Amino acid sequence: MKQSLRLGHVAGIPVGAHWSTLMIVLLIGGVLATTVLPQAVRDQPPARYWMIAAAASIMFLGSLLGHELAHAIVARRRGVPVKSITLWLLGGVTEFAGETKTPKDEFQVSVAGPLVSLLLSGVFYLAVVFLNGPALIVAAVRWLALMNAVLAVFNMLPGAPLDGGRVLHAALWRMHGDRVRADRAAAKAGQVLGMALIGLGGMELILLAWTGGLWMMLIGWFLASAARSEGLVRAAHEGLKGRRVRDVMTTSPDVAPAWQDIDDFIAIVALRSRQTVFPVVDFGGHSAGVLSLDALTAIPPAQRHDRRVATVARPLPPGHLLSPDDDATRILEPSPVVGELMAVVAEAGHVVGMVTTADLTRTLQQAVLRTTSLHQDAERTDDTQQDHPGQPLHDPGA
Repeated sequence: MKQSLRLGHVAGIPVGAHWSTLMIVLLIGGVLATTVLPQAVRDQPPARYWMIAAAASIMFLGSLLGHELAHAIVARRRGVPVKSITLWLLGGVTEFAGETKTPKDEFQVSVAGPLVSLLLSGVFYLAVVFLNGPALIVAAVRWLALMNAVLAVFNMLPGAPLDGGRVLHAALWRMHGDRVRADRAAAKAGQVLGMALIGLGGMELILLAWTGGLWMMLIGWFLASAARSEGLVRAAHEGLKGRRVRDVMTTSPDVAPAWQDIDDFIAIVALRSRQTVFPVVDFGGHSAGVLSLDALTAIPPAQRHDRRVATVARPLPPGHLLSPDDDATRILEPSPVVGELMAVVAEAGHVVGMVTTADLTRTLQQAVLRTTSLHQDAERTDDTQQDHPGQPLHDPGA
């Protein structure tokens, strides 16, 4: 997830916030200032409610950060590099640069966050018990204790991408010794859990007219979508395993010379090509950006003769220029650059291909067909051996 605001580094880990974090701060602050705190302590000046609510909202974000830091620190100790931590509308995201090597490591990384949330809940609860301070502050601390407990329990629900889904994945991985099978099961559980939350939220909204049902439906939709996306990414990694970029790419694509007039490029290449996006090259054949049909159609016809391709081409972001011999799973790391283009492929500095979403989809579908065929062959072999025990499958003398 892209960080809109960088907050610095904690334990050497880059920490930032997505713009949607502001929404959750305003939402929590508003609920606290207008509902929770006034019900707990009556007849206080509105400004005081808002001041305490703002402080509690920020402390809750700190709790979310503590939850994610626990994941990150344990993961790093288990040999998994950590890219960043990002706070956003529905909590926090820790981005890893690798995967855990064993079910035990995955279990420990997964439970670290909820354990820290439970610990913080206990700390806030003890502060409520022993804190002899203003009633409004005590009410806010009590709310923080409750929310951290809810955060810990909710995150342990068994479905990806929640921590409980990771724990389920680790258990299934250890039980069956098959990580791919565990991937599918955890992703499926996450989708079922998400749909269940959507259903419960809808019933709450219809039967009880509680606006909290909308929030539950939003969380359910996110879980279902995230679980499905995670399942697809896992399947993609499995389908691309052992393959190279050259096995996936479109070779010798139509390119856009950076020095060419836009009018000439449209007449000579764009109108005759089946592509919707073109790698831009300089005189030496090196990558110089990307040009899409959308960008071309946005240029007024009167301006096309006086402009060159280079003036409308978009730069190629880092990570989108690959080598034919790179591991094909590198295609999955960045998001598409422009339209359907996922990467430009260059060999010895010269553009030799490109990878589009269609190339990736085709390769993954072929991987599914290949896997299905292998399973069918294995089943036929088993059936033959059961029908003719002790006999060879082929006549050695044939």
